[in-house]
Amino acid sequence: MTPLSGNPFTLGVASGDALPDSVVLWTRLAPAPHEPGNGLPADGSIAVQWELSEDDAFRRVVQSGTDAAPAADGHTVHVDLRGLEPDRVYWYRFRADRWISPVGRTRTAPRPDAAVATARFGLLSCQQFDEGYYTALGHLAREDLDAVFFVGDYIYENAINAQGGARRLADPLASFYGHVTVNLEDYRQRYALYKSDPELQAAHAAHPWYVTWDDHEVANNYAGDISQDNDPVDQFRARRAAAYRAYWENMPLRRPQRPDGPDMNLYRRFAYGRLAQFDILDTRQYRSDQAYGDGWHTPGPETWDPARTITGDAQERWLLDGFRASTATWNVVAQQVAFSQHKETPDDDARVSMDTWDGYSASRDRVLAGVGQAGIRNLVVLTGDDHVHFAYDVKKDFDDPDSATLGVELLGTSVSSGFDGDEHPPDWETTLAANPHLKYYDGRRGYVVVTLDPQRVRGDFRTIAKVTTEGAPIATAASFVSEAGAPGLQGA
Repeated sequence: MTPLSGNPFTLGVASGDALPDSVVLWTRLAPAPHEPGNGLPADGSIAVQWELSEDDAFRRVVQSGTDAAPAADGHTVHVDLRGLEPDRVYWYRFRADRWISPVGRTRTAPRPDAAVATARFGLLSCQQFDEGYYTALGHLAREDLDAVFFVGDYIYENAINAQGGARRLADPLASFYGHVTVNLEDYRQRYALYKSDPELQAAHAAHPWYVTWDDHEVANNYAGDISQDNDPVDQFRARRAAAYRAYWENMPLRRPQRPDGPDMNLYRRFAYGRLAQFDILDTRQYRSDQAYGDGWHTPGPETWDPARTITGDAQERWLLDGFRASTATWNVVAQQVAFSQHKETPDDDARVSMDTWDGYSASRDRVLAGVGQAGIRNLVVLTGDDHVHFAYDVKKDFDDPDSATLGVELLGTSVSSGFDGDEHPPDWETTLAANPHLKYYDGRRGYVVVTLDPQRVRGDFRTIAKVTTEGAPIATAASFVSEAGAPGLQGA
C-alpha cells in the first residue's frame, strides 16, 4: 500500500446500533477532508486495523482485526462486532498505515430479559453547519448517557458560503461547498464538512448512536419519490440514491441498512432489557405526497384520507405488530416530525403543518388505535425537526382536551438550525393557548436528556443561549416526568 499522505482520521470515529452482544464501529479515511476524493485513490481499498478493549489504555484488548476501507464506499469502515458482553462499556480505535485514530467509547445493550434499573439517552436533531456552532454536541459528549438518538437532519443540502455562514470562519471553506448537494460526491463532501467539527466528533466518540434521517439528508420536504420542486421522478430518484448511499457510508449502520439504489431499509427495532423497546421509524421514504401542496392548511378531506400514509403500509404493520408483541415497560418510538396535533391558532379552522403527522391524520389514528389494541400504557415518542423544544401529552382525541392521554411526546430542539433562537418566540402565547396538550415550548438550541426507569420517564430540556458564538454554557431550562401506567407530563 502506498503510504498515506497525512492523518486519515480527520473525521473521527463513531459507534452505533448497540445490541446485547454487538455494536457497529465506524470511521472514514480522509487525509484531505475538504477535497473531493479526500486525498485518496479513486479505486481499490485501504487496510484498516481495529481494536476493542475493556479499558481506555488498551491493556485488555478483547477483539482485534483488519477491515478494508474501499474507495467504492467512500473509504469508510463498518465493523459489525459480535460476541460481546451485554451492558458493558468498551473502548475502540483504528489504525491505518502509521496513523492511529482517536479513541471512542461505546456500550452494548442489556440482555433482553435484564431488569434495568435506569437508562439515560440523548435526543438530538437538526445541525445545520452554517447556522451555528455545535456547542450542544460538546456538552452532550460530557453527559453520562447510555446512548444517543439522532432523529434527522444530520446534514443540510444548501449552498454554504466561504465563511461558513453564521460561523464567520477566519479560514475560508473550499468553494466546493458553495452549491446545493445533488450527486454522490456532493453528499460525501457535505458529510466530510460536518464531521470535521470537533464537537460532533466528541459526541460520536463518547456514546453509541441510534440514527434515522428526516428530509435534509436528501432535500427539503421531499415525500417518497416526489421532491419539493416536483423534479422528474427518475431524476429525483437518482439524487435520492446518491444521498442514501452517502448516508449509509457515514453512519454507524450494519450491512442490512446498506441501500439498494434509491431504496434503504432504515426502520428497525431494539430491545433495552425489559425496560424499553425502541422502534426507530422512517417517515420520509414511504410517505404520500403532502396534502394541499404542503405548507400550513386547515385540515380537510386530503389530510383525513385513509389511503394516505406517512409510514407506508409495510412499516405501519411492522410498528403495530411490534406493539402487540412488546413486553417492555416503555415503548419508545424515535422518529422525525411532530406526532401530536399542533394547531397554529385556537380558531376552529386553525391551520396545521402538512409535513407532520397532522397532514396524515389517518396514519396517526391507526397508530393510536394500535396502541390501544395492544394495551400499550407507556408510549414515549421522541421527535425533532421543529427547531424548538416541545413537550406534549399524546391524546386519544386531540380535539377533546378531556380525552384519554395515551402517551407523551418529547420533541427536542435543534443543535444549531435556526441560529440562536429565543426562549419565547413571537407565537409562544398563541401556540400554548391553541394546544392545551402542549406542556412546554422553548425556542432556544440544545438537546433533551431522556431518563427511563421502571417507575417513570423524565425529560430534561437542555438549552444554550447562543450558537452563533462559541463556548456558551448549557442549562436545564425545564424538566418533566410521566409516571408508568399513568401517562401525562408533570413538571419535575
